[in-house]
Amino acid sequence: MRDVQAAWSDSLCCGPSGSSPTGRRQRSGQSEIRSAGASVAGFTGSVPTTVLVEGRSDAAALRALALAHGRDLAHDGVDILPLGGITNLRAAATRLHATGRRVAGLYDAPEVRFVRRGLAAAGVTSGEDADLEAHGFFCCSRDLEDELRRALGAARVEQVIAEAGETRSLERLAQMPVQAGWTREDLLARFMTSRSGRKERYARLLVEAMPRGSEPAPLCALLAHLGVGSVG
Repeated sequence: MRDVQAAWSDSLCCGPSGSSPTGRRQRSGQSEIRSAGASVAGFTGSVPTTVLVEGRSDAAALRALALAHGRDLAHDGVDILPLGGITNLRAAATRLHATGRRVAGLYDAPEVRFVRRGLAAAGVTSGEDADLEAHGFFCCSRDLEDELRRALGAARVEQVIAEAGETRSLERLAQMPVQAGWTREDLLARFMTSRSGRKERYARLLVEAMPRGSEPAPLCALLAHLGVGSVG
């Protein structure tokens, strides 16, 4: 992974802008897991693979769920590369594709135009209207953290926060005037981003708290695409 990150640092640049057709929103259920599994043949471990995600919290969630199913992605030849912003996808995908690595990833629905344009420009897909799921890229309706919170439910998320010893921090945030009238779900979303490192920490904790089989569909579909069995 250090070699991949070094190559990425050397080539870091901003991605393209502009509009493109919107992607399909991810649906839950076994059908999409089976569909993702149909394209797993390229991910047998014989070809090095890099999963592109927007940030470190996405990487933490992906690693945690794979480990929950008894799989170490790094051992299986799969690296996870946080991009530090979706506009960097084009540069990363171009460099990795040119070296023969396969790429896959997660992205947020509002960023689909960058994903479509970036992957097409990198030569990963044949065009901006390509089926992204067939190429191993799966869509979160808002972002992965939102998918995790909705999968667990607000009450269980608050239990996880309590188990982490941060209930007082959550309640202090709730009492601030700027948060007056917010829903509990919006408050939890703000809490996750109110301190450095908190998103990454809770991405892992929320995945670990989930009953197996209840994880967000985009995360399950990506792991199925990577060959992690019994997901979904």
